[in-house]
Amino acid sequence: MELEAITSSTPNQARHGQLIAAWQLAQTSPNTARAYTRSMLDFCVWLDGHGMDLLTIKRPIVDGYRHALAVDGAPATVAAKLAALSSFYRYAVSADLAQGNPVELVKRPKINPDHTETAGLTKDQARALRASAKADGERSYALVSLQLFTGVRIGEALNATTADYGHDKGHRTLKVRRKGGEADKVAVPAPAVEALNVYLETTGREMVAGKAGVGLPIFTTATGKQWAPSEAFRTIQRLARKAGIEGKISPHSLRHAFATLALDAGATLHDVQDSMGHADPRTTRRYDHARHTLEKSAGYTVARVLA
Repeated sequence: MELEAITSSTPNQARHGQLIAAWQLAQTSPNTARAYTRSMLDFCVWLDGHGMDLLTIKRPIVDGYRHALAVDGAPATVAAKLAALSSFYRYAVSADLAQGNPVELVKRPKINPDHTETAGLTKDQARALRASAKADGERSYALVSLQLFTGVRIGEALNATTADYGHDKGHRTLKVRRKGGEADKVAVPAPAVEALNVYLETTGREMVAGKAGVGLPIFTTATGKQWAPSEAFRTIQRLARKAGIEGKISPHSLRHAFATLALDAGATLHDVQDSMGHADPRTTRRYDHARHTLEKSAGYTVARVLA
């Protein structure tokens, strides 16, 4: 099959920049917008390399892109990228700027709902990572402690401000913005409170809201700018290496550890689901490593009731 040729040498990202920007603004979740944007830009680069235009391609081209992604990409990654592209084309069709969605009928990899590819942490590894973070500095220790003890996503932690850090009915809490954009309060246990308080005091910032009720970002750089997710990601990787933890450790590994350690210690699936902000309990079940053990069979519970 011959690839469609285009006459313009202008990159797709620039040629269709206004449409892409409008689609980005239509996303209600900042996390979704960031992930979708990365997927779109990668696709534009791929199309540029093949001399093709974003708004004129047909399904066979997307099938080719799917096969290219599958060479090195995990099934979940391939599915996520195709979902982003389908979202873009649905938006373009609704704006009468595309005749159809070339991704609509493209087969996506089947994802096992009970499987997660994120590398988790054992109890000893979690302790080693905290020790590594503490030796690295107050900011690293505060972030690692916050993620391990609350399970918040890295974006939720980095987007939180000093105005979000407060009290509620005797609990220290942090208000975070979940994936769908809704606000949610999470309890911050004492070890994370201690790490956060030390870090915030050393930055010289008071724990008060600004004039408009908007605080400063909790996690910042030396210049006062909000800590970028990519930099925080690299920091977690560096700390994991120093702690002697092998594997692809990421900030999501800390969220994974929160879930597995809580479930292994006896926390209910429902409580962990609420703490992590999962809309679907099946997402939380991915972290329950002991769910298939025979000892947990509901049959034993029924037998005790009827005995």
